[in-house]
Amino acid sequence: MTISKRQTSMRTHMCGEIGTSDIGQTVTVCGWVAKRREHGDKLAFVDLRDYSGIVQCVIDNAVDVRSEYVVKITGVVRPRPEGTVNVNLSTGEVEIGECVVEVLRSAEPPPFPVDARADDVDENVRLQYRYIDIRRERMQKNLRTRAKVNSAVRTAMESQGFVEVETPMLVPSTPEGAREFLVPSRKEPGSFYALPQSPQLFKQLLMVAGIDRYYQIARCLRDEDLRADRQYEFMQLDAEMSFVNQDDVLAAISTAVIAAAESVTGVKPDPIQQITWREAMERFGVDKPDLRFGMELTELTSIFSSTEFKAFAGAESIKGIRVEGKAEEFGRNKLDALTDRAKKMGAKGLVWLKVATDGTLESPVVKFLSADEQSQLISSLQAKAGDLLLIVADEWSMTCEVLGTLRNDLGRPPVHQGPYRYVWVTEFPLFVGVDKETGQPKPGHHPFCQPHPDDLDKFESDPMSVRSLAYDLVLNGWELGSGSIRIHEPEMQRRVFTALGISEDEANRKFGFFLKPFTYGAPPHGGFAFGLDRLVAILAGEENIREVIAFPKTQSGQDPMTNAPTRAENKQLDELGIRVLPPKV
Repeated sequence: MTISKRQTSMRTHMCGEIGTSDIGQTVTVCGWVAKRREHGDKLAFVDLRDYSGIVQCVIDNAVDVRSEYVVKITGVVRPRPEGTVNVNLSTGEVEIGECVVEVLRSAEPPPFPVDARADDVDENVRLQYRYIDIRRERMQKNLRTRAKVNSAVRTAMESQGFVEVETPMLVPSTPEGAREFLVPSRKEPGSFYALPQSPQLFKQLLMVAGIDRYYQIARCLRDEDLRADRQYEFMQLDAEMSFVNQDDVLAAISTAVIAAAESVTGVKPDPIQQITWREAMERFGVDKPDLRFGMELTELTSIFSSTEFKAFAGAESIKGIRVEGKAEEFGRNKLDALTDRAKKMGAKGLVWLKVATDGTLESPVVKFLSADEQSQLISSLQAKAGDLLLIVADEWSMTCEVLGTLRNDLGRPPVHQGPYRYVWVTEFPLFVGVDKETGQPKPGHHPFCQPHPDDLDKFESDPMSVRSLAYDLVLNGWELGSGSIRIHEPEMQRRVFTALGISEDEANRKFGFFLKPFTYGAPPHGGFAFGLDRLVAILAGEENIREVIAFPKTQSGQDPMTNAPTRAENKQLDELGIRVLPPKV
């Protein structure tokens, strides 16, 4: 006999799938008792729940079933009596009567009601009893949303010729930026494996090996401080392609992301737009731009090229934002708080101006601005009565950072609120800042990122202005992931190492196992990786990726359910050759 997804040897139907077409049929359902309501002395209404939903069963009141008991109920589907239809349930037009109940497992009262809102239960309690928490409709939906995304991603990648290859979980320690988790070797006391921050090295070696198109839904581990969009262990779509340019990589990953989004929302997103890193900073002040709202930064430097206002005179960059119609909401205390926030970020100050009902500017600094400067300021910011204008004069990077942060503070909606606005950010700087100890540039992404071909002529003379073929994918202000076209030519790799102050000996010591295979013929290649947890969280309508992970850690890195991390026994430590020092007093 063929068993459908609705039928097993123990049940004929899922609770949430019973409808009017089943009226008159004898059915068997299994699940957990969500609620029991007494109806006189002889009958009780039991709401039975499985992952698909809830169905009402009318049972003999003598049957002892309580909240969260696991039961099997056989009965006849019938219409609900007139006036008792529940429009809030998919099964609300029917009920199961003439019920025979078999208790499969009794249950203690749960630590919190399964139908409780997540916000009404302490998160530590939810995670301690995560197996109860996952029974909630929201968690069931989230984990199934995650499964849909994974399935859609796999289908999209395989349809483009990608091959799924698993890479090791015990790897050498490599300098990839984040702190690693180390695993001691029992066979070689004092030696350690690292858990992979990403499959970066291995996926590039697969290109050398001729795999051509690799992908993996990979588990990655980083010992970083946790927050709403970060966990110690996370999942990412990892991909690498040979004989491609940047547009090829972006197109392949866009196909997977669009397919994942459509699998959840039922709507195919528009093609993902691209902007350069420079444009993102100029318009939004951040390299993770949220395109769902306006309040973009406006360049004002030329307006004040001859100003007599000392705070603006001689500034490298002057930028402003317009907070539309909010002037009356900002009294002096709020404005002082904004100014303090700007100063804490490193700015010299923050200038604010309000647009009065007659269109003129009101601010303590107005007296220092000429009539022409005021007129151009209103015109450039398209200011109208009731608007609040915020201006920063400083170094270019500081004006971007401060106003980009204030823009997000004042206008950004919750990350999961629609519409979903994807954007590729390209042409990141190859180098960012200078190492205080060595005086050498620091890599913007990693040392194997291909410089932009149009900037090679100034690589040695002006390295800080060199762009890279690196790119990020951003959704609603959250960075989903990043990638780049890789360096595959030894001479170019040497130039980058030299710029970073890495000698040939040091390069061989740190990266020799990775660089040597490239001497045997490495194709031009590039890749990308994006965080599935972050994408799923946004698509599921969540602010925190813990809500789409079955068994996450708390923000402090604890697991209340298993009590991990726990101390190892001395016998285990002795086998590993590890001695634990007493805590410092």
